[in-house]
Amino acid sequence: MFYVHVYSAIFVLLAGFFQLSPLLLKKFPVTHRNIGKFYVFVVLFLSAPSGLFIGLFANGGFYAKISFVTLSILWFYFTLKGFTSIKNKNIDQHKAFMLRSFALTFSAITLRFWKVILVYLFHPAPMDVYQIIAWLGWIPNLLIIEYYLYNQLKK
Repeated sequence: MFYVHVYSAIFVLLAGFFQLSPLLLKKFPVTHRNIGKFYVFVVLFLSAPSGLFIGLFANGGFYAKISFVTLSILWFYFTLKGFTSIKNKNIDQHKAFMLRSFALTFSAITLRFWKVILVYLFHPAPMDVYQIIAWLGWIPNLLIIEYYLYNQLKK
């Protein structure tokens, strides 16, 4: 399950970056749609379920497990809501949920970024690092997206 999660997440990250391009959406809407279908399929059937499974056995104890399980459930939910929103032709809701989904996808990168920073600055014990980055990997990402979406509503 670990390898399913890691390898599928690589493709989801790449697909997600392409989906953020307004140029792709405007000039190549069919490509945007097809990459989006790929993203949704891989998250819903490979990445999030395998993340849930490995989250149940994550290092770092109970709190790290809670973080990774929560992350995978929210990732699945946001992706599914983004997909159902576009099927219902609700573009604004689709965009909001897919941004949330990608914020959680991007946690693969931010988790590693925080690990390097914490180890370099504070030299904590390995299990302490794991417990901290389990949460720092995705919560700031989600808060940034929520702040962005909040400001978009004000305009």
